[in-house]
Amino acid sequence: MITIGKKAPFFEAEAVVNGEIQNISLNSFDGQYKVLFFYPLDFTFVCPTELHAFEALKDEFAKRNTQVIGCSVDSVHSHQAWLNTPKKLGGIEGVTYPLLSDINKFIARDYEVLHHSDGIALRGLFIIDKDNVVQAALVNNLPLGRNVQEAIRLVDALQHHEENGDVCPANWTKEQPSMQATQQGVKEYFGQ
Repeated sequence: MITIGKKAPFFEAEAVVNGEIQNISLNSFDGQYKVLFFYPLDFTFVCPTELHAFEALKDEFAKRNTQVIGCSVDSVHSHQAWLNTPKKLGGIEGVTYPLLSDINKFIARDYEVLHHSDGIALRGLFIIDKDNVVQAALVNNLPLGRNVQEAIRLVDALQHHEENGDVCPANWTKEQPSMQATQQGVKEYFGQ
């Protein structure tokens, strides 16, 4: 599995961004946090629910200086066709964040989410900081859709830690107290 606290594997590939084919790389988002998520295939079943869920919260990610990036082993042409398919027909019309084409499977392999028996990516999600260091990794098996709110919570926790030095306990959200990473901090947290 990708090592947490180490540099994210570099990628450079074609992507569909707001309907247009562009070359993008990890460095295209320097100075931003990144939520890089892998999904198995275009024109499938759980995948469009996830892609629309990320789009619905795109502004929340933007408020956190965070770029959402989707990736699958499909071609950019398949991405475009799916983007041109209405939501009510199982499409992802309206999704505007970048969708990487990993047709050669190098990115999925580098991020260690390539499902070898099927040649598609597992549902990997990586929180990458402004310095391109991996701060969190979650990988779901193919039938298990993600909770996009959890990705926002993880970005919030990371940014809170960077700004305050505190650690964020289980189920922490911005409205809740954090704690110092000391025995006294734990006692104070549970004493509240």
